[in-house]
Amino acid sequence: MVFVPRKMAYLRGMSEKMKPVFNKRIFWDVNFEKLDYDLRANFVIERVFERGDVDDIRQCRRYYGDEKVAQALLNAKYLPLHTIHFASAIIDKPLNEFRCYILRQLNPGLFPY
Repeated sequence: MVFVPRKMAYLRGMSEKMKPVFNKRIFWDVNFEKLDYDLRANFVIERVFERGDVDDIRQCRRYYGDEKVAQALLNAKYLPLHTIHFASAIIDKPLNEFRCYILRQLNPGLFPY
């Protein structure tokens, strides 16, 4: 029998990431209980920045880390314009580095008469 001191077992448990607790309204169109945060990381990050509040965004950044969040937001295919500006301020990157901003510029909407 292998004896593991309590302190070592406690520290081993601390190294595992705690799952963030997001509001269910953010993921209204998917099965919230079956959502895998690690497998669908880009989807979760985009959705939290699009529809989450400040606490949700903090938990997202704490769970995934700033580098993963920045990569997911920079490579997102679509984000609303206000979310792009907000993400630009959060990750300190210019707007022209966001893929969704470039796609928005390439596909302008209808001319308002």
